[in-house]
Amino acid sequence: MVYRLEKLDVWQLARDFTKVIYKITNTFPKDEIYGLTSQTRRASVSIVLNIAEGSERKSDVEFIRFLRIAYSSLQEVIAASYIAYDQEYINEQTLDFLHKKSNIVG
Repeated sequence: MVYRLEKLDVWQLARDFTKVIYKITNTFPKDEIYGLTSQTRRASVSIVLNIAEGSERKSDVEFIRFLRIAYSSLQEVIAASYIAYDQEYINEQTLDFLHKKSNIVG
């Protein structure tokens, strides 16, 4: 069985973005595991899951609602990446990379 979400380019892009987030947050200090690391990962996962949940809704209005939630989670990841940059967990090149990837997903 093929699910509608599997056909959505944005869902595939969001999955890839989440993989990147997990790799980058693996480099964060261990004392951030329950803080910024966890919050950033949960927000990136929320993007993928909200696209998935919305894709199976019966109306476009409902689907759009879930896409808006996913987009809000994307904004949360970007805000977290700035915090990571400010704390010197990531460098400017990584921040720019995440910004570009988020623009593609967005």
